[in-house]
Amino acid sequence: MDTKKALTSGWIRVFGAREHNLKSVDATIPKDSLTVITGPSGSGKSSLALDVLYAEGRRRYVESLSSYARQFLGATNKPDVDRIDGLCPAIAIEQKTVGSNPRSTVGTITEIYDYLRVLFARIGRPHCPECHEEIRAQSPENIVAMILESFNGLTVTIAAPVASDKKGEFTAELKRFFAQGYYRFIIDGVKYRFMAPAEIDALNLKKSQRHTINLLLDSFEINAEKRGRIHEALELSFKLADNVCAVYSGEREYLYSSKRVCLRCATSIPELEPRLFSFNCPLGACQTCNGLGSLYEWPWGKNDADAWKEKYPDFFGDKYATLVTCTACYGARLNPHALGVTIGGKNIIELAELSMKDLHLFFTTLQLEELDTAIGKPLITHITSRVTFLVEVGLSYLALSRSARTLSGGEGQRIRLATQIGSALSGVLYVLDEPSIGLHQRDNDRLIGTLKKLRDHGNTVIVVEHDIDTITNADYVIDMGPAAGTLGGMVTASGTPAQLTENPHSLTGAYLAGKRGIVAPTTYRKPSGFMTLSHARKHNLKDLTVQFPLGVMCGISGVSGSGKSTLIMHELVPALERELTKGVRTFTSSQNAGDDLVGTESINSLVVIDQTPIGRTPRSNPATYLGVFDEIRALFAQLPESCQRGYTAGRFSFNVAQGRCFECNGDGTITVSMQFLPDVTMLCKTCHGTRYNRETLSITYKGKSIADVLAMTAYQAREFFAAHTRIAKRLQLMCDVGLDYIALGQPSTTLSGGEAQRIKLVDELAKRGSNTLYVLDEPTTGLHASDIERLLVVLNRLVDKGNSMLIIEHNLDVLKTADYVIDLGPEGGDGGGTIVATGTPRAVAQSTHSFTGQYLKPLL
Repeated sequence: MDTKKALTSGWIRVFGAREHNLKSVDATIPKDSLTVITGPSGSGKSSLALDVLYAEGRRRYVESLSSYARQFLGATNKPDVDRIDGLCPAIAIEQKTVGSNPRSTVGTITEIYDYLRVLFARIGRPHCPECHEEIRAQSPENIVAMILESFNGLTVTIAAPVASDKKGEFTAELKRFFAQGYYRFIIDGVKYRFMAPAEIDALNLKKSQRHTINLLLDSFEINAEKRGRIHEALELSFKLADNVCAVYSGEREYLYSSKRVCLRCATSIPELEPRLFSFNCPLGACQTCNGLGSLYEWPWGKNDADAWKEKYPDFFGDKYATLVTCTACYGARLNPHALGVTIGGKNIIELAELSMKDLHLFFTTLQLEELDTAIGKPLITHITSRVTFLVEVGLSYLALSRSARTLSGGEGQRIRLATQIGSALSGVLYVLDEPSIGLHQRDNDRLIGTLKKLRDHGNTVIVVEHDIDTITNADYVIDMGPAAGTLGGMVTASGTPAQLTENPHSLTGAYLAGKRGIVAPTTYRKPSGFMTLSHARKHNLKDLTVQFPLGVMCGISGVSGSGKSTLIMHELVPALERELTKGVRTFTSSQNAGDDLVGTESINSLVVIDQTPIGRTPRSNPATYLGVFDEIRALFAQLPESCQRGYTAGRFSFNVAQGRCFECNGDGTITVSMQFLPDVTMLCKTCHGTRYNRETLSITYKGKSIADVLAMTAYQAREFFAAHTRIAKRLQLMCDVGLDYIALGQPSTTLSGGEAQRIKLVDELAKRGSNTLYVLDEPTTGLHASDIERLLVVLNRLVDKGNSMLIIEHNLDVLKTADYVIDLGPEGGDGGGTIVATGTPRAVAQSTHSFTGQYLKPLL
């Protein structure tokens, strides 16, 4: 797209934005263009993009709806901004987890599985679940012959299944049948004989529940003389129950249909409809595992004292039980009838287990009969277009059956991005929060192409991003800064990427122009030894034997989905935990038996620093996690006025009744339940969000109360507590890893994965130790190039103390400064799981097979 054209089709103008740390910012953003907002971590990028532009765009759109519609969307507050002109309806595609429901998969999120269900219901070929023969429609004459053969000499009841597992009251239908002379029914397994319509009313079937109703037509002993009677009952059942007939012999029910019955096994399969292929519907789900594909195996017998806990698997399952694959469906989730239906020789679950790349190939090469092609073509076109979008955003390695709870934030965001491209809207403002997180440089090129396609549909795309390639490809760039927290919140430069390189005030421009950058080392540390892991074969790993260097910084690289996290987090970490706790059988270590790890003698401890949250409640914050708050509370308790009043350190905790606000119990906010409307959260009117009562707040140190201290950023607090070595040391480390903008009292639940990981890193840096193996999972997440420079200094300091470090990383600045690189690939998913190259970054850069090497080469 021509940049000049993009910059002449109108502007979005922001005046006086003051949200969070923004300092009355004025900004202009060109419409129908790709704009990147960049700058150091904590400089106000997300505040401008998400909390001002998106929040106001969404608010204005919601305000235009009726009050009835608004009650379901929740109230949105107006952001702290004077005016925004030229704003469009806004959609945010954020870094958030897709969902933790075990029934949610990539297929259900993207709705591709829903299209597959319709396709299988329309053109699927059913097969008998017992003999696997293809089932064709049967004539009434054939079915009569089969009933005579199967039930000769037995007394049977012939019934019409008028409702099968359907919601409704059915009062009107039952009365209609009664008026026609039918008064015997089996309803939800119970036999009824109605004498008057009033008895039907008394049934009181629940409208919201599913019911199965069979109308009883005839009962007699089967023999050759009764052929005419069988035929008559059969045709009557077909007329009443849409070509389906039920035959009861003893307690068993046999279904027959003029549509599909297996002649060999006398097995009739249910009508092919989309819900038959849903593992969330009783009609299609495996009856043993209820469509979950796995079962809990409990460590006790039926009559044990703890057996009652089996009734509450959601609560006790993770603690006591072992999750095993369902023995009935072998993890397929569906019942045999659904699994017996195929298209192109594959059932729906076999298609769901293909990677996106293979699924696209399957549908582009699928040969169908003329009638099936006419019926299925629109659906197949829809499926292939959605799969193509997922491949284009770098998710070619994902399968539709992949559980949503195993997706990273970046993968979830790119799935939502692909869904938006599929919707083909125009005139919309899209706001994306670091979509390149977790992407290899090769996949990043595809992502940039996707963002441009979104822009070319006539949309305004705003991306909060640190990635240099994305910034270079943007039509317009806004550089926030000059630093983080209170030192940021201003627009330091804006314009095209070329204009930024010439702007002396732009920190990002200096990196784009090559004036600043992370320099690759000329010499690398030599490994003090190697640790060897054998037989790594989880997920897509191809029975690997890997040598990990010790005493150095080692980068684990590879394209997205190549098996990096599997190798380190699911193979190496459990094996090393087992080695370090020899003789202690833990749940983690029992997953992987055998002596597959050697050379660990020099390692005394293992520290895994991942992106899981540091706390689960808003009462947890960086100060409490790092132990700084204990020191600060002790300091306040030692002040003369505190001693006079008899205040202890506990008085200054918002978790202790004496010192906290009585109204909000130290939360700072009050949540009011609104029944069927969303809960309303208000600032506490008594303490105004400070969390403490008036007496506690009257104690001050250097003119600041305990609440003022919690509101300080790490940068401000470092200056304030400079004389207190133990407090200042940890605060200095927070500044060193680029967290100087984080407030000491910021709730842990509001921290990003990258921020939580760096706080854990600070906690480790404060300890003095050696012979420790540190495992870090993408520590550069959400970091500007200037912050990565600072982080690398800190990481190298850890290695220089005599520790070893493994970093799973895509960032080329980190990989080029590592001492050793292990590159996995060559592709993602089934095409990965092998070692492509190992050695120093310069050695990997020479490898012709390594995609990482190809991108490293120009930098070295």
